[in-house]
Amino acid sequence: MKVYFKPLYITLGAALLFASCKKDFLEITPTSVISTASVENDSTIFEAFVLNRYVSPRLQEKEGEGSNPGFGRGFEYSMSSSYTDESIYNNDDGSWAMQRGQVSPDNLGSTASIWSRSYRSIRECNYALQILATIPMSAGHKRLIEGELKFIRAFRYQDVIRNYGRAVLMSDKVTQLNDNLQDDALFKRATLKESIDYVLAQLDAAAALLPTNNSGSWLLGRATKGAALALKSRLALYAASPLYNSGSWADAATAAQAVIGLNKYGIYTGGYNNMFLVNETNEVIFERLFTTNARHVCLEIANGPNGYNAWGGNTPLQNLVDDYQTITGKAITETGSGYDPAKPYANRDPRFGYTVIYDGASYRGRNLEAFVPGGKDSKDGNSNWNTTKTGYYLKKFMNDAFPIDNPWDVAGLQPWIYMRYAEVLLNFAEAANEAYGPDAVPAGSSMSARQAVNMVRARPDVNMPALAIGLSQSQMRDAVRYERRVELAFEEHRYYDVRRWQIAPQVESKPAAGIIVTKTGNTLTYAPKVALDGKTFQNKQYWLPIPRAEILSSGGKLEQNPGY
Repeated sequence: MKVYFKPLYITLGAALLFASCKKDFLEITPTSVISTASVENDSTIFEAFVLNRYVSPRLQEKEGEGSNPGFGRGFEYSMSSSYTDESIYNNDDGSWAMQRGQVSPDNLGSTASIWSRSYRSIRECNYALQILATIPMSAGHKRLIEGELKFIRAFRYQDVIRNYGRAVLMSDKVTQLNDNLQDDALFKRATLKESIDYVLAQLDAAAALLPTNNSGSWLLGRATKGAALALKSRLALYAASPLYNSGSWADAATAAQAVIGLNKYGIYTGGYNNMFLVNETNEVIFERLFTTNARHVCLEIANGPNGYNAWGGNTPLQNLVDDYQTITGKAITETGSGYDPAKPYANRDPRFGYTVIYDGASYRGRNLEAFVPGGKDSKDGNSNWNTTKTGYYLKKFMNDAFPIDNPWDVAGLQPWIYMRYAEVLLNFAEAANEAYGPDAVPAGSSMSARQAVNMVRARPDVNMPALAIGLSQSQMRDAVRYERRVELAFEEHRYYDVRRWQIAPQVESKPAAGIIVTKTGNTLTYAPKVALDGKTFQNKQYWLPIPRAEILSSGGKLEQNPGY
């Protein structure tokens, strides 16, 4: 088993970085913080500071359960899937405002800390880069640390860009309290293209410095060349997409091919579900790892059925369920799909059963009973205040070896996968199709768009029919979007995909749908329902609003996003 690093969570926060040069009246040395002198003169403490940049402090309620937040949102009680047509979160926690288009600069729900967390971390990376040359460590290791810091900084900028659009580019500046904090340059937002081009260049620089592999001296969970190139692939794809319109599809295909060309990663064959339970597979490119002393949300109790005394959590929507093809490779609405409305869960894309617990599905020693009347996992069962509002529960990420009752010291250990090879293949497929068509093999590439998608569909325990040669570009576009919808479900892609494709007004304005399963004797019937009322999408929701506190602290110099 490989050793992997976990952030040390030593207190190296704003008090350290913004420390005043004035002496304390009593000249007491605090024991709860580490001095800047220690960071700048002790290589071990400095490297611990760097490792802690993979996470950041908790900045709002209902985040960072068990350990501090990382990039994006990850495993929280309300996951980012519950901002989208993938799921709703049973207990709200600020997610319903996202679904209903009620987010404002004063009410950001569970997205309130993204801006401040990102820029806090960017400043911390700049500080570490500024003092790196003076740290007593080998030149070779400094090179790795420089690449690592540039990668972390780039990831934080990616979080800014994909949520807010135009970024304030700080370059290498480390702002101090005695600086002019009303300097216009501190609040000037770059264009979207300038923002993306800067981050892509930083990722190129990071990739050139980082190692190809993790090792005993560069533990699993730290950034590698593949991680930098994969993040570049994602951002280049975003740049080429209609919402961003700041790059080319050809460049995005080339960026994805750079990861493919490493010949390091592949499609994991040990089981789709199992991939999200183990710390190391050939498919994972970059992930966050957890331990019992630094865990995440205990997913099984947080998301499991009420009949097991679990809390329901992020419950999949019928909107997602209906999009899974049948094993014929056809949509349920297509002639010849074999879909039977009286047996709606039979013969579906296997990833449906790996992702969603549905009525009648096998779960922890019995079949789920979401039906009424009398179903154990319905409103007639135990803890019925936690009953799903959609008729479904989340299966993906769940580890049945972890207990639902009293899980606190043993659960919450699944890795959060930031990037994996299937995403890169789908990045390539989308970009290559848009630039060259479904079956062309771009110069310098090793496959066509269609072949890349078929690699994902051919995973042994998925084994969906291969896409046939001769699809039109439009048909291939639909195929790629389907694949991202089901392969990457609940992995923090859907929110950004529907926006960058500019289809959010259509898909995110559909009702948040669920199902009512009624049992009469041995007969089951299925009726649609609205699981959460008021779901809507307005054009301003393509970007989040910048928190009003940030606008006010800038003296109004920081430009708010349109519509807010």
